[in-house]
Amino acid sequence: MLRLSVLDQSIAVAGRSQGSAIRETVALAQHCEALGYHRFWVSEHHNHPAIVGTAPEIVIAAIAATTERIRIGSAGIMLPHYAPFKVAEQFRVLDALAPGRIDLGLGRAPGSDGLTAYALNPNAAERPNQFPNDVMDLDAWLHGEPLQEGHTFARLKAQPQGETAPEIWILGSSAYGAQVAAHFGLPYAFAWFFTDGQGGEQALALYRDTYKPSERFPEPRSSICVWALAAETHEEAQYHFSSRARWQLYRDRGLHLTFETPADAMAAAYNEREEVRIAELRRTTFVGTGPEVVERTRELADRLGVDEVAIVTWSHSNEARRTSYTEIAKAFEL
Repeated sequence: MLRLSVLDQSIAVAGRSQGSAIRETVALAQHCEALGYHRFWVSEHHNHPAIVGTAPEIVIAAIAATTERIRIGSAGIMLPHYAPFKVAEQFRVLDALAPGRIDLGLGRAPGSDGLTAYALNPNAAERPNQFPNDVMDLDAWLHGEPLQEGHTFARLKAQPQGETAPEIWILGSSAYGAQVAAHFGLPYAFAWFFTDGQGGEQALALYRDTYKPSERFPEPRSSICVWALAAETHEEAQYHFSSRARWQLYRDRGLHLTFETPADAMAAAYNEREEVRIAELRRTTFVGTGPEVVERTRELADRLGVDEVAIVTWSHSNEARRTSYTEIAKAFEL
């Protein structure tokens, strides 16, 4: 049965403080738990004017303290920035706070520009090459299992130990992550919204075709994350989508604007090429009523053969964003 989950990126919008975006993420997790969503993941970005969730492990702790059922996780921890042992300790603590509910989504990309990556870790340029080994070490530490024989840190144990452990997912937007996930027998999530789907079908097929069964995951488990926005009417959904369309128009050029109100986005002047791009975004993005969005989501999930879909939604209005998740949950019959 297809599962439905959430990715939130703590979006800062024009007219409100960046801090309020973090608090809204925690409140949205409570809202989505009440609606019946399976997971709630938070992202990691750095030095970004609009995506301000810089410390997912802290936000996860806050969500864990204010929810009871929903799984909570990272999408993801950008592992090249950090020592795997420290990440293992952090997520062992999180699992102690919410036993059996913590997911650890791991990414290899920097989640930032080169200078920011260097500020986070002066050895950042070398770390991506060590990603497979870091994943292997991290997995062992999380589960209290021995590292490879002769490993420098073989005597270390990540505390606190417990009866449950975080569930590792490998995240990606290319074939590389799919290969790592398949090699270690781990679940894999493709960032469909990030690439507009490019390379997704191939990466998921590669993951399934090369999957090596593991003790914890005898069968491959795959997920995609799609951008979607729903409202009570198609017109209302398109109205709120105007902010995202304008933001994405400039993101394609490497420019990151403040996330504006729909009224300001619609009032802006666009040239003919920009108008064509906005029309394309309105046509290809999952925007409409709850049933419209769910129908397109199910069709894509069925075509790709994935077990789960995570929804990421941006809106200038917090109310509109919560309504979107509500309408999708109703249409999905959560």
